[in-house]
Amino acid sequence: MNVGIIGTGNMGRILVEALIDGKAIFPSSMMITNRTISKALLLKDKYKELRIGANAVEVAAQSDLLFICVKPLEIYTILDEINPHLSPEKCLITITSPVSTRQIEEKVSCSTIRVIPSITNRALAGVSLITFGENCNDHWKTKVRKLISNISVPVCIEERITRVASDIVSCGPAFFTYLLQRFIEAAVKETEIDTEMATIFASEMIVGLGELIKQGHYSLPSLQEKVIVKGGITGEGINVLDNELGMVFEHLFQATHAKFKEDIEKVEIQFSKE
Repeated sequence: MNVGIIGTGNMGRILVEALIDGKAIFPSSMMITNRTISKALLLKDKYKELRIGANAVEVAAQSDLLFICVKPLEIYTILDEINPHLSPEKCLITITSPVSTRQIEEKVSCSTIRVIPSITNRALAGVSLITFGENCNDHWKTKVRKLISNISVPVCIEERITRVASDIVSCGPAFFTYLLQRFIEAAVKETEIDTEMATIFASEMIVGLGELIKQGHYSLPSLQEKVIVKGGITGEGINVLDNELGMVFEHLFQATHAKFKEDIEKVEIQFSKE
């Protein structure tokens, strides 16, 4: 199977590296391209057998399974360019949440799937969110599930929870590393610990916490119960979080959903031209 990737920005690069390092795809079976071709060439420096396409049309023509890893408002134009090469036996995957499989299916004759990855996939971990197009054939459903399972846990989702699922799976690493960074900065500011040591301690704590949850030793509530001793220091810290966090996470989801709605409206204007 020949796999093509159009767009090697942050997430496109992560997919290339994860699919190859996870042994899901041989480099020689993959062709990539990018608007700034030098970004694609950087990946060829790392994986010598990787093939570089001159443009999106060449990659689409040479691929059985094609990933489009560009911004939402760039997808429509790319589809127009590559559509003649998207025959019914092929499969097209988009990775951006504002563009639905329904919209893609209105423009192409091949099987269509949306896969929303996460930066955690680079470590061959985390979740990838999958939505199959209504006309996606069973062959590609099975094939893509198997492919994605090499780099993550594939989870099929309904359209109605696309944004919140993406907030947790795809945006979550940025949200929680921001909080961790603020945690470290406060420790350095308020005590005598230095940044390097605080970063090591905090990073190892997060890794250990993840393992505790992954291995099923504790649920989130039971883990807190184990650490919080009545009248102890941890409890005092939890009281501060409880009092000062307020509605911050509710506001976070309100903001991401508002931006999502705005992006959907812009995409709809493009696709309504059909």
